[in-house]
Amino acid sequence: MPDGLRIAVVGLGYVGLPLAVALAKKHPVIGFDIDEGRIAELKDGHDLTHEIASADLKAARATFTADVERIRGLPLYIVTVPTSVDAHKRPDLGAVRSASRMVGRVMQKGAIVVYESTVYPGVTEDVAGPELEAASGPACGSDFFLGYSPERINPGDREHTIDRITKVVAGQTPEVTRLLAEVYGSITAGGVFVARDIRTAEAAKVIENAQRDINIAFINEVATIFHKMGISVYDVLEAAGTKWNFLRFTPGLVGGHCIGVDPFYLAHAARALGHHPEIILAGRRINDAMGGYVAERVAGELAAQGRGAGARVLVLGLTFKENVPDLRNSHVIEIIRGLADRGCTVDVADPLADPKEATHEYGVTLLADIAGAAGYHAVVGAVPHTAYAGLGAADFARLLVPGGIVADVKGMWRAVTLPPGLVRWTL
Repeated sequence: MPDGLRIAVVGLGYVGLPLAVALAKKHPVIGFDIDEGRIAELKDGHDLTHEIASADLKAARATFTADVERIRGLPLYIVTVPTSVDAHKRPDLGAVRSASRMVGRVMQKGAIVVYESTVYPGVTEDVAGPELEAASGPACGSDFFLGYSPERINPGDREHTIDRITKVVAGQTPEVTRLLAEVYGSITAGGVFVARDIRTAEAAKVIENAQRDINIAFINEVATIFHKMGISVYDVLEAAGTKWNFLRFTPGLVGGHCIGVDPFYLAHAARALGHHPEIILAGRRINDAMGGYVAERVAGELAAQGRGAGARVLVLGLTFKENVPDLRNSHVIEIIRGLADRGCTVDVADPLADPKEATHEYGVTLLADIAGAAGYHAVVGAVPHTAYAGLGAADFARLLVPGGIVADVKGMWRAVTLPPGLVRWTL
């Protein structure tokens, strides 16, 4: 590995920023993002994703810029832009294509371009490579080279960080693969796994999240079955979890930028080959329906008390998972809209979500806090943020009217003894 290998990390979100900060401890790194506001906040030592602490960000040796000329002529580019799906659940590779064209215009001959974005097998070589060629002129595989190293960032996870996880790498040539193994190996104690080729590495990433999605879908389905039987799925999971090889998944909403999206990439690739992916899509259907199911059940509990239309409901949490500010692909909105469609007046609170983003993305106006909130017919614990998981009997007595419903989507209040008269509902 050349001494002082200069690296550009393109895209500074949940994936790119931690990577840039980690690489900068060993190599000269320029972090690039087209969002000038994002660059300004990073230079000011603030990360709105909360993945990097302010002190660590201020101490980082990476340079942050929105000026594409600052990354011209570097030997190694790592692209970490997001991948999503369109309204028809088809892969949207717009960001990958755009980033590839931009890198193609500034890269030098001999450059290596690595992708960390989650894609289906073939995208790096069949989509990104041609975009780089079209923008640069040189030929892929001789004048510049490709690589792939799937991201494994889990937002809010302080245990499985970039410096501890195993990184999978694959290059277009053995030489590129060796270089990537050395680069990534220099920043993680988790080691490096060299995949057979780029398509294998792409496939490994897309099934990691599809597998998790399917497992959660199974638990969500049995939760609905057990609910009809009058059995708590959490009690069942505690009992089943005593078996040594039982997989510990819990029911709930499945959103975010990975698990709720990546299975559609695998399904798209399967369909292109004439194969209908039954299990993958069944899992997606189940998980995508859970927000509506929760709304239906809570509304049913309210109606049983004669509190249908006009009932006041407080939904706690809007982000896609606990203790992160990420609002992307959050299925909490389906609970909110489902209750509103049934005539409920719904207030929403979230201590981590950006109020402006909540309004822009979902049309939701967040409560400033819940300190003075009261008089609700139902409280829905949609996201188990630490601030909400710690609520107790006195809080529910204040928030709810007599006979009010505590709807606990994630089972975070199972140990709380509710005040007399309040009704508990959970998946």
